[in-house]
Amino acid sequence: MKTLEQQIASTQSKLARLRTRKKATDTRVKILVGAVVAKAALESPEAAAKLAGLLREKVTRDLDVKEIQPLLADLDKKAARNG
Repeated sequence: MKTLEQQIASTQSKLARLRTRKKATDTRVKILVGAVVAKAALESPEAAAKLAGLLREKVTRDLDVKEIQPLLADLDKKAARNG
């Protein structure tokens, strides 16, 4: 029979694995949602303009801004077709 300390350690280990799995699932959901939203925005000038505006407003970290530049350029091109 396991000691109380061993049971605690085992339970903490299981909790850590569950937290890791939840984080991976949450990340996958974010990726999927982002991909769907970006694809839909690139199919509609109005949606492209809205998403580009939202990204410019909400994405403020220099590294993140740099990473989304290609997407912003594509969104701007699509939005320009509206006018």
